[in-house]
Amino acid sequence: MKFLSTQLTYILNQGQMRRNINALLKYVLFVLGVITIFAILFHVIMLFAEGRYFSWVTGLYWTLTVMSTLGFGDITFESDIGRIFTIVVLLTGIVLLLIMLPFAFIRFFYAPWLEAQIHTQCPRSVPPGTTGHLIICRYDSIAPNLIKRLVHTRIPYFVIEADSAKAAQLNDDGISVIQGEIDSVATYEKMNVRAARMVFANAGDTTNTNVTLTVREIAPGVPIAAVVANEDSIDILELSGANHVLPLKQILGQHLANRISVNGERARVVRTFEDWLVVEFTIHNTRFEGLRIRDSQIRELTGVNVVGVWEHGHLIPANPDHTLGDLSVPVAIGTPDQVEKLEALLTPEIPEPADAAVLVIGGGKVGCAAAKALKQKGVTVFIVDCLKELRESLMQVADRVTIGDAADREVLMKGGLRDASLVILSTNSDAVNIYLSIYCRRLNPDIRIVSRITHERNLEAIHRAGADFVLSYAPLGAESVVSLVQGRDPVVIGEGVELFHVRVPPKISGQSLADSGIGQDTGLLVLAIRTENEVDANPQPGTTLPGGARLTVLGTLEQFQKFKEKFE
Repeated sequence: MKFLSTQLTYILNQGQMRRNINALLKYVLFVLGVITIFAILFHVIMLFAEGRYFSWVTGLYWTLTVMSTLGFGDITFESDIGRIFTIVVLLTGIVLLLIMLPFAFIRFFYAPWLEAQIHTQCPRSVPPGTTGHLIICRYDSIAPNLIKRLVHTRIPYFVIEADSAKAAQLNDDGISVIQGEIDSVATYEKMNVRAARMVFANAGDTTNTNVTLTVREIAPGVPIAAVVANEDSIDILELSGANHVLPLKQILGQHLANRISVNGERARVVRTFEDWLVVEFTIHNTRFEGLRIRDSQIRELTGVNVVGVWEHGHLIPANPDHTLGDLSVPVAIGTPDQVEKLEALLTPEIPEPADAAVLVIGGGKVGCAAAKALKQKGVTVFIVDCLKELRESLMQVADRVTIGDAADREVLMKGGLRDASLVILSTNSDAVNIYLSIYCRRLNPDIRIVSRITHERNLEAIHRAGADFVLSYAPLGAESVVSLVQGRDPVVIGEGVELFHVRVPPKISGQSLADSGIGQDTGLLVLAIRTENEVDANPQPGTTLPGGARLTVLGTLEQFQKFKEKFE
């Protein structure tokens, strides 16, 4: 009864719904009036045209059976005028009762009732006593990845959604959602924002500014992380009160540029553990190309330990018999001195003049950020974009700008596809990037392709299309927020690959790393074993896993879930 009363209260408090119900009542009264008139005419025609008399109840009964097309046939007219009247009543009933009444009922009553049900199902406030939660202002492309990470780390969260239907759908999907306006003080009061861990403003720049000011009005001390699209808006958001401003598109472009080994730079530091470095390095045109890991003697020559290899976007555990191909990107651990020795061994076998030229397709915020980062490294940058109005601004960050459709072969060739050995695909469309991956690979089979995507569902497709390395906007945003929440530096290793910290399960405590089956059974890479006294950041297969120690492992969230299911 309480639920029913809540729905009725919601319906009656909505102006549009009250008007709908009034319209439905007017229509019902109109139909009742028509039925009354037909019942009266039935008596008139029966009495004066056929000389028969029936009761008023019989007249109503006949009218309803004819209008509803039941037509029992127990009462019929014998005169032509009576039969013509019957036809009029029948057709009127078909229109008013069988066609218009159902639609009017659905439109003016049933639909508002369903909306009321949906509306009352959506939570409007967090549970009493909720603290330490993350408030996400919008369910955008970043939110699903971020929520997955928050659930994994057991950090409570709530998403704000203004539309009741969308909020109900998210709630049915298991998302912690609160219905409300993201720029309303009342919304944040109901979400206990003063006790929140952080507010993540992930709408547009102007809306994020409004959100920041709104939150600051009632919670001056809560941290706020805001996404920004335009670099000019960074200062505005900071002045509004945002603690962390995240220009994710610019950061994405910089990360894409950092994935490129140019001007002799081959090894890239991914993470630091005490005195140890986690690095990635390219194999293309080096002495290791075509060799198995065991035959490369990387460990013997440098002391660096290869723990995994990127192959076409997938990070796989290092197998001694794995062959390092042209596009392989090994992941290794070593000291700074060992990494320096590795860098010396990665000198190209033959000079690579083309490596100094990179073609960027798409001159938006991501493409421009990548171009700026490459220019700072002294790399020759070519840009292809379809918008003529961007030519002047693009000329400031590129050595050559070609305006035209990248799907046109002549435009690509003129833009520098033949002169470059690497392409960065930075358009806003995943479909376009997938198409261009295939096209560039066909026109230049030896070219290396680095691409961005927006939606994770397109990851496999773009790798099949020929991209060698892919980064997407959503995981980057999620990692940026989670790192702020956890108070650490963001780690961007690869699409879907993360660093996890977990205690050695009792099930494998005392076993060697090789015998534990962590890598073989789950695919995770063990980067370090941390005890109270020391950190072994380069564990060997024979290293014993001490009880109570913490492991730093590298892999996907799915692989980590498999680890917990198997060992915990």
